Amino acid sequence: MLQRSCLVVAVLASLSFSVAAAAQKPTAGPPAPETATKIDLGQSVAALYGPWRFRVGDSPIDPKTGEPLWAEPGFDDSGWETVDLSGQGYANDPIIGTPDFVPGWTAKGHRGYWGYAWYRIRVDVASRPGVKLAMAGPSDVDDVYQFFDNGGLVGTFGNFVPGKAPTLYTTRPVMFELPTDRAGSGSRVFAFRLYMTPYTLTQLDDVGGFHNAPLLGELGAITSRYQVQWEELYRAYASELIEAIVFVILALVAISLRLFDRTDRVYWWIGAVMLGQGLASGLIGLGAWTEVLNGMEVTVTRLVFLQALLLGGWVMLWRSWFQQRRLRWIPRVLPVLIVLLMLASSLGENLFFVIVPQPIAHPFHVVSLVLRLALWGLLLLTVVEGIQEQGIEGWLALPVVLLEGIAAFGQELVYLRIHEIWFPLGIQFQVSDVASLLLVTTLAVLLLRRLILTVRRQRRMALDVKQAQEVQQVILPQARTVLPGFAIESEYRPALDVGGDFFQIIPSEDDGSLLIVAGDVTGKGLQAGMMVALLVGAIRTVAGFSGDPEVMLAELNQRLIGRGDVQATCLALQIAADGSATLVNAGHLPPYLNGRPMDVEGSLPLGIVEEPDFTVLRFTLAADDRLMLLSDGIAEAKDASGRLFGFERVLALVGSARSAEEIAMAAQRFGQDDDISVISVTRTAVPEGVLA
Repeated sequence: MLQRSCLVVAVLASLSFSVAAAAQKPTAGPPAPETATKIDLGQSVAALYGPWRFRVGDSPIDPKTGEPLWAEPGFDDSGWETVDLSGQGYANDPIIGTPDFVPGWTAKGHRGYWGYAWYRIRVDVASRPGVKLAMAGPSDVDDVYQFFDNGGLVGTFGNFVPGKAPTLYTTRPVMFELPTDRAGSGSRVFAFRLYMTPYTLTQLDDVGGFHNAPLLGELGAITSRYQVQWEELYRAYASELIEAIVFVILALVAISLRLFDRTDRVYWWIGAVMLGQGLASGLIGLGAWTEVLNGMEVTVTRLVFLQALLLGGWVMLWRSWFQQRRLRWIPRVLPVLIVLLMLASSLGENLFFVIVPQPIAHPFHVVSLVLRLALWGLLLLTVVEGIQEQGIEGWLALPVVLLEGIAAFGQELVYLRIHEIWFPLGIQFQVSDVASLLLVTTLAVLLLRRLILTVRRQRRMALDVKQAQEVQQVILPQARTVLPGFAIESEYRPALDVGGDFFQIIPSEDDGSLLIVAGDVTGKGLQAGMMVALLVGAIRTVAGFSGDPEVMLAELNQRLIGRGDVQATCLALQIAADGSATLVNAGHLPPYLNGRPMDVEGSLPLGIVEEPDFTVLRFTLAADDRLMLLSDGIAEAKDASGRLFGFERVLALVGSARSAEEIAMAAQRFGQDDDISVISVTRTAVPEGVLA
């Protein structure tokens, strides 16, 4: 409360003093060189309206003092121009909104000039002995400066390094405590050495130097005024911080939705574009409030890279949103336009003024304008296509695109003196802010609508998967089957809800033989499950007229030929009632006989060639012999560290396991990565004749 009271007192005192200072404003015509502005300082602040002496160029260095000659109090500046900083006809800076705006040197006879310039003023100060004085630098200036008091350097805004161009920062309040050895009454000469970059020439047609007056006063009063100016600056750019936070939140929401629905790439585009928008807004506030990034870094990031990338990103976002298949040339043209826009923007903004002459900047600014219009035209064309294809979603996107187009050409609107920036309650508010607000609202509505449609679609897919799972359970044999002369166990554990492994156990009532067909379709999930259903149906059909394993695989191969990249490893095994067996293999793992792998030559899977050459092996199963048929999901099981189960463990497991279930459980516990299927066939010594 005390601090606020002091602030109020200081501001009121400042207002009362301003009335007195207003009476001391210089009259028309250049004053005599020896005339000094008279200022009597009480508990107050005085605006140094003038008369200021001004000159473009830079000062020579005094060989005696090593300081700039134009900063010395005895230097004769009577031949310099006279400048009045009281403000005439301008209420606010059209960019940052500061009051008492004064046009710069480009509007006062120095059009197109950039580089160094000097301001000098002689002041007669009358104040109480021992009082500490301070100077508040101009709150609106192009671009950076050094401040001298009676020839001595007091402080700087920006980074001045001898032999190099100064480092720029966004204009902000700066105050300097004047040297105590010069406190009290007396004549003083204040000098400002300014530097403006050629990039600033592209912003407005009245840039250059001071746009409002520096303030002189007692330290406490200046400090209070300094704090008020910072509050105004925070308030002016508060909307940028709010926008940055909102955009980042929306980006995180979009990315989280991508995790929810991995099939929809539009969420990645939304997340990337929203992060870019948030970065662009955040850079404005970061550059205005801090010196973490200098002005050139902010400019290059925003106007060269982000501007081009965001325009291209918006085009791809809406193409992905509307799932457009037409106008396939747009994604090929976009990278070229983006790169050209980056190059044209960097030259048009005078960012390479050391290499490229400044007069070249204007043509490239025109090129940049044309390229931005081209990208915005592609964006508009994309949304118009969306309206034609999807209706309501396209109409919802159209206002956003139109406002974003206006915001993308905000600099040109400023040149035309079309106000696209307002300052209600001291807060900077632009057309781009309206576009951003509408953008967030529209995208939130569209995302909600898309999420609802996605949930409905996933529910239908879940129902389809459940039905496919039920069908797969029906078409697979029972876990344990006892036939005359055979005891059969089977275990099937898909990696997903629906698997790609398949097998059929078909006994023959005519001759007592047994036909076993087992295989593995490439892939997993619903698509693999549909191919399994197709192959199982084909197995049943072929078994109705032939039990020959070679005929079986040849027919299955024909069913897969011409179905794209779908292949399947498969083996067909026929075991006669007397134990004689014929094994035909097409790329499947060899069976294990009594715990040892059988010697079966390799061959191509089904679905690759029209007339494959299958591997054929004939052998005999004796009484109590056990044959194990395994899918590759057992050997390819992985633990948490990525180690494979491997064939050595498979060999040991097959030799020791007492059931197919035990083998499947061991691989699953190790770390299932693929479908697991195990079939155990044991030839019994005495036919049991029992069906289970």
